[in-house]
Amino acid sequence: MPPTAELPGFLHGVAPILDRWGYAAVAAMIGVESFGVPAPGQTIMVAAAIYAGAGRLNIVGVAAIAFVAAVLGDNVGYWIGVRGGRKLVHRWGKYVFLTPERLTRAEGFFARRGSRIVVIARFIDGLRQFNGVIAGITAMPWRTFLLYNAIGAALWVGWWTSIAYALGTHLVEIIEHAHRYKWWAIAIITLAVIAYITLHLRHIRRRRARSAAVAVKEPQG
Repeated sequence: MPPTAELPGFLHGVAPILDRWGYAAVAAMIGVESFGVPAPGQTIMVAAAIYAGAGRLNIVGVAAIAFVAAVLGDNVGYWIGVRGGRKLVHRWGKYVFLTPERLTRAEGFFARRGSRIVVIARFIDGLRQFNGVIAGITAMPWRTFLLYNAIGAALWVGWWTSIAYALGTHLVEIIEHAHRYKWWAIAIITLAVIAYITLHLRHIRRRRARSAAVAVKEPQG
């Protein structure tokens, strides 16, 4: 008998699904989450990796299935976006927490960041679920989306399965312990951002002042 892995904390809720369906649960949850259906895809992947660490599943199988499901699900989302995603969002988006206002903000984010956001979208709640839909709506070329989406999925799956496999149930303890200090972390990040913006604006003002001084010194022709 393989050793058991009691799933603590927020992972406990997916244990019955994973116990009954195993790899199929990982594929289904990640697949449907990837084209906008609310589902605990990331949670069940972490739980499956913990099971693998306890010998109940195979970690290579978990990672491979999670990667394929993520890529396929995002591509379903992409074609939903291409074939009328905006109309669907305006009609049904509120049921999956994607309002027209949020779509507009996300489109602006995609327009500014392009392919880079496709890579990191997997790590951001909200963008992870609608990454493909928004890419389709914004008419990102499919091959570009496919490449960067695959890179993002590989990084996402690799990170979470490796961490969960290595740390096991201690991962939940670490996350719950880190939550105690989240406000300190937010405060530090906020101060760092403010400091960066202040220094950046000061640098811009100094550069403009130097440019203006050079322009004044140049002889008039």
